[in-house]
Order: sequence, then structure tokens, then C-alpha cells
Amino acid sequence: MITPDQETGTKLWHLVKNHEHSDQREGDRGSKMVSEIYLTRLLATKGTLQKFVDDLFETVFSTAHRGSALPLAIKYMFDFLDEQADKRQITDPDVRHTWKSNCLPLRFWVNVIKNPQFVFDIHKSSITDACLSVVAQTFMDSCSTSEHRLGKDSPSNKLLYAKDIPNYKSWVERYYRDIAKMPSISDQDMDAYLVEQSRLHGTEFNTLSALSELYFYINKYKEEILTALDRDGYCRKHKLRHKLEQAINLMSGSS
Repeated sequence: MITPDQETGTKLWHLVKNHEHSDQREGDRGSKMVSEIYLTRLLATKGTLQKFVDDLFETVFSTAHRGSALPLAIKYMFDFLDEQADKRQITDPDVRHTWKSNCLPLRFWVNVIKNPQFVFDIHKSSITDACLSVVAQTFMDSCSTSEHRLGKDSPSNKLLYAKDIPNYKSWVERYYRDIAKMPSISDQDMDAYLVEQSRLHGTEFNTLSALSELYFYINKYKEEILTALDRDGYCRKHKLRHKLEQAINLMSGSS
């Protein structure tokens, strides 16, 4: 390629352009030629990865094509958000959509996509990190309810998947609709599910450490949490403030 690396004789271009190796001495003509070659390589790489990106998005945003049943916790959480919207008379569907996106896809999946080393025992190189950032950004744009206006001066990573994002957005909307249509999960079923998950993974985590972290958080915001429990009718009915105070006193005494 133009102005190859003196040591290896080549330059590597992936989903993002490596700006650290740009040579201003080539002039406008050289820069234009590099950009044209870069764009060709960029599109070729995108085409190679397209099926894998599509499969990932379809698996995440599907209640059927996922290889396993949808976890009850997702249905229970999304129903809770809908109930809160109804309770507060929030009728704007974009608000509900944003709540659901913020609590699952953008909080969990983006982190996993951007940091595969959290799940797999692998080394993430800088090039891999840059490429996964493009996929993660596409994932975030697909969950957004706003329209992204792109022009010739927009970043290449935004332009790369611009034509795919409307389709991905429709998958996200369909995912939320399909979950809303599923039968509701009762509190008893959710409790049984959590108990079963605790049993299955009981030996994989340090429960005392987790409880300690929860205690530090609750103790820090104790007054705000207790006040909120007092104001909520469901919490008053089940005496959750009293139960939490007992837990706090127990932890304070043992520490």
C-alpha cells in the first residue's frame, strides 16, 4: 500500500482508520489515494463481518432465534418499567423504549461487545478494540429513537452501517413488542426463578462479598431508600422498610 511501514512493508486497515500513521508530507493527492484505498478495504472488511454482526444483533434482539428461552428476569423487568410508565401517566412510547434500552442493551450488551475479555479468556489488541467500538456504536445507534443525520463529513464508522441501522432499529422495536405480548410473570414465579438461579450458580460467586457491597451501598443512601420505601404502597404493605432496617442493624452489629 502507499507509504508502507518501513519495518514490515505493509499497512493494516480494519474497520477504523489508523490516524496515528498518517503522513502529511504526501500532500493532498496522496491523502486522496489513501482514502480511496482505505474506503475499499473498509467496505470489504465490513462485508466479511456482516453476517456475524447480523447474527449477533438478531440473537440479542429476538425472543425466538436465540438458542434458549428468554430469561424470565427480562420479561419481569420490562413489565415493571411499563407499570411505572402507566403509574406516572407516561404515554410517550419513546420514553418506554429508552428505559428498556438503557437498562439492558446499553448497560449489559454494549459492555460485552466492547469488552469480550470479560467473558472469554482472550487478549484484546488495540485494533480489535477499535473494530469492536464500531460494532458497539452501531448497536447503540440501533437502540436510539432519534434520527441520525449523516453527511459527507460524518465519521466513517457512522457511515459504514448507516444503511443497516434502520433494519436493526426495527429488530429492537419488534423485540420490545414481542416481550410485551408475552404472558406476565407473577412474583411467585420470579421468586422461584431467582431461587433456582441461586442454586445453579451458588458455588460460582462469593455471596458474602456481594452482600457486603450491597450493604455499603444501602448504608450510604439509607435515608433516601427508607423514605422511598415509606412512600410506596406496595412496600408499606409488605413492611419492606422494617425488614431492611432489621438487615441494616444485623449487618451493623456483625461489623
